[in-house]
Amino acid sequence: MRSATDERAVGALPRRHQSLPAPLPATLVAFYLPQFHRIAENDAWWGEGFTEWRNVTRALPQFEGHFQPRLPGALGFYDLSDASTLHRQADLAREYGIGAFCFYYYWFNGRRLLESPLEQWLADKSLQLSVCLCWANEPWTRQWDGRPQDTLIAQRHDDADDMAFISHVSRYLEDERYLRIDGRPLILIYRPGLLPNARATTERWRAWCRENGIGEIFIAYVQSFERPDPADVGCDAAIEFPPNLVPLPSLAREQHALNPAFEGEVLDWRELAGHSQSRPLPDYLLFPGVNPGWDNQPRRPGAGRALLHASPRRYQDWLEATIRERSARLPQSHRLVFVNAWNEWAEGAILEPDARWDHAWLDATRAALRNATGMGAAAPSEKVCAIIHAWYPDVLAELLDSLDGVCKWRLLVTTGAAQQAEIHRILQASGHEYDIITCANRGRDILPFLVAAARLRDEGVPLVLKLHTKRSTHRPDGAAWRKHLVDGVLPRGEAKAIVERFMEDTRLGLLAPMGHLHSLQDHLGANENVLDYARRRVGIPMEAMRDAPFVAGSMFWVRTDALAPILDAGFMPGEFEDESGQLDGTLAHALERLFGVSAKATGYEVEAIPGDSSGHAGNFYGH
Repeated sequence: MRSATDERAVGALPRRHQSLPAPLPATLVAFYLPQFHRIAENDAWWGEGFTEWRNVTRALPQFEGHFQPRLPGALGFYDLSDASTLHRQADLAREYGIGAFCFYYYWFNGRRLLESPLEQWLADKSLQLSVCLCWANEPWTRQWDGRPQDTLIAQRHDDADDMAFISHVSRYLEDERYLRIDGRPLILIYRPGLLPNARATTERWRAWCRENGIGEIFIAYVQSFERPDPADVGCDAAIEFPPNLVPLPSLAREQHALNPAFEGEVLDWRELAGHSQSRPLPDYLLFPGVNPGWDNQPRRPGAGRALLHASPRRYQDWLEATIRERSARLPQSHRLVFVNAWNEWAEGAILEPDARWDHAWLDATRAALRNATGMGAAAPSEKVCAIIHAWYPDVLAELLDSLDGVCKWRLLVTTGAAQQAEIHRILQASGHEYDIITCANRGRDILPFLVAAARLRDEGVPLVLKLHTKRSTHRPDGAAWRKHLVDGVLPRGEAKAIVERFMEDTRLGLLAPMGHLHSLQDHLGANENVLDYARRRVGIPMEAMRDAPFVAGSMFWVRTDALAPILDAGFMPGEFEDESGQLDGTLAHALERLFGVSAKATGYEVEAIPGDSSGHAGNFYGH
């Protein structure tokens, strides 16, 4: 399957304006990488004009469904030597609820690197976003991992360097915008284990700050390589730094390699989120951390570590749970949550807009803050939502006649640009509330349904009815099959009862027409290979495919949450084949077979709508 990285995914969101809760339930601090401007040292080490963008753009996919290179969106390939860039980043951060940037600070025995963006912040008081510093106190190497092999610039930790460092950074600490905890400027140490005596270093810093007008400082270390009690290394707190220090199951054997020489790791990001949410807070002060993804293939070609199945919605759920549960247990002044990261483009940890998801990661950040305070809760609606793919206008009127008059309907109708005017005329005459989404003739009714379902899920709509103007011109009884499907999924006068059943039975995830719920294994057709691709993309294990249900005809009632694995996969139009009348073997045919599997994988039940199955409804499928 083609894996384009410059297309918008299902679930991508544009920049949109929503209010933030006041006060915020937690201060979100995003790690910030200043590696996006040219310096003489990088010119010498990596070639003239080097910035991190060179790593980003050279990345290649290593296996099917591996989306590289990951390309920037609204901010473009920015240059941090341009002062306007930091302004644009700060504006976005404030708009979406980020309270501070934590700048990596590169200090090597008095030699500073990549300091230009931080100097811009210090000099420009109109930049109102708070910052703090994380001393990246490891050597730089060609392996990008701080290990000593092939060192480019070394660290020399000693007493004199301790004093020189704190003296130099004091000018940042004095700034009224600098991030403080209980009035104390916050300093992070990335790897205290590399210091000869971390406690002695922090004691020198504290003493110098007291003696030179800074006052008390707050020191924390990053749990990236080690997890000591902060007191043992002279710190006041520790900071979680996912994905490090979390054992994750390998998905490498599941992948189909594009690069036969690939030697990297392929891990499950969902397990990272689950592990971090369930990890109890220790006895010492720990600031929780979250992560929107990880893939350092750009820095380690053919040997990187990729975490699959991250998505904006899953990240939103993790962040919201962290704010509600873990952060809320801390005193008000200590409710900080760290995000790894704002712009680690070469490591796939990014909140900034990208070409695939647009502003969805930032939108998820703000939604988590809103939901954690109850601000984002959707008002319940009396209307029943139906998604109708209306490629054939002459069939739409028939479907509209089937809608139960007992219910108030809201229709989300997908159609082609050529049919839009006629579809609008028919809908306008129906009297129903409706919106039209125009789409290309790709992915049959399946891709348009995913687009519409993602929109409704984002709005907080819990339940939808899926219909489409199915003709099935390849078979003589196509019209009869369609009518049987519609009658089965929408029995006359029963729509309200079906909705009430979903409300009463929280285990119920999908309802199919009587006679159209089959065993997936009995209806693979020519879809086995593409179904395996779709299963891996969605992140459903092979064992979940056994005894899985399949809804023939693709008309059903479903909870939007039951579609989470499919909606969170970020499918893109380019993954779907060009339309040429295929009867089987396309991604749309595969995803059609995964709807029931998705519901079961998320813990829901899949059932048939009770009704009259006379006429041997099962015979309508494939005979």
